[in-house]
Parts: sequence; structure tokens; C-alpha cells
Amino acid sequence: MGDIDKRNRFDEAPFSYKVTKNNTVLIDYYGKQVKLLKEKDAEKILEKIKMAEDEKAVKLILAKITGNFKRGNERVMNHKNL
Repeated sequence: MGDIDKRNRFDEAPFSYKVTKNNTVLIDYYGKQVKLLKEKDAEKILEKIKMAEDEKAVKLILAKITGNFKRGNERVMNHKNL
């Protein structure tokens, strides 16, 4: 994994996933659902997870499938702006 997780973010375990009884994959980021995969997409990701060598590799797979939604430049929602 080397240079991919330089800041050791995957040690915190931000990503998790659940598989429903109809083989839908729900991907969570710190407990909030960020991605839902069905049918062929779900099959592909589950196959990749089975082939992963360790837990960090699984977290990397989950991070990649969710896309680049977390860059660090997101604004924090302020109640005054609502």
C-alpha cells in the first residue's frame, strides 16, 4: 500500500460496507451511507473485496468506489446560513 495511505487515514476505519439479502452493497463513511451498489456493480466490488489481501486493501477499494468526494475543502454547514 506504501504511498497510497501516507497519512494513515485507513487506520481510523472510516469506511465500512454491508451486503443485504438481495446482494445490494451499502457503503458507509463514518457510519453514514454514501454509496449503494446493485447487480453487476455490487458483484464486481464483492469480488474485489474477496481478493483483497488485508483490511487496509478493503478500505482502499471502498474509498475508490465512492469516488473522490472527500478532498478536505468542503465547507462546514453553518446553522446561520440555513
